[in-house]
Amino acid sequence: PRSTPESQGIASSGILAFIEALETGRKNTHPLDAVQSIMILRHGKVVAEGWWEPYNPEFPHMLFSLSKSFTSSAIGLAVAEGLLSVDDPVLKFFPDDAPENPSANLKAMTVKHLLSMNTGHHEDTTGAVWRGDDDNWPRTFLSLPVEHEPGTWFVYNTAATYMLSAIISQLTGEFLIDYLRPRLFDPLGIENPVWDADPQGRSIGGSGLHITTEGIARFVQMYLQQGEWNGQHILTPEWV
Repeated sequence: PRSTPESQGIASSGILAFIEALETGRKNTHPLDAVQSIMILRHGKVVAEGWWEPYNPEFPHMLFSLSKSFTSSAIGLAVAEGLLSVDDPVLKFFPDDAPENPSANLKAMTVKHLLSMNTGHHEDTTGAVWRGDDDNWPRTFLSLPVEHEPGTWFVYNTAATYMLSAIISQLTGEFLIDYLRPRLFDPLGIENPVWDADPQGRSIGGSGLHITTEGIARFVQMYLQQGEWNGQHILTPEWV
């Protein structure tokens, strides 16, 4: 629902000052890196919204790493359905892609380590996985050295989130975007989501989701409401 800023306790002058600051920033930013749109919610109501040309309300923005929050939500849904536990070892899901003699650290890596990017890799594995010679990305990920004990070494690792998407596909036989459609996208009214895919067609999970600005707002508002949307619990409050 839409409302006015003042009726929700926000000064329009403050919103205007914020937009003017964004305008100043856009003048000093490459167009591809500039803010594309704005939507401000208070008390579950949209109090301000706007798009910079050539963008518009129907434009599906590429979410980059915000995509990760949708992927982690899928894991939360799968946990609620009893398909897995966050304490399950990653190797459990990829018996055909595991190295012949996995290291102790690789054996210790769990779903929770993928979620928290504490996999034990010393450096981000994304480049090696996405730009490697093997089009089997899970196999590439599992072949990389795990230098630290999982849970002791954080590094931002988009390929770790990709592996969560691959796990959903292994468990359900569906690509992540298809798994989420009836469970998340449709209930939230997010129409026509598109997700960039790996060579096997799996959603890349850690990036590449394309939805509208309002789709983002609905997703975040659902989290603010402890997983509830229009009387339906999409995610459990415990997962949120």
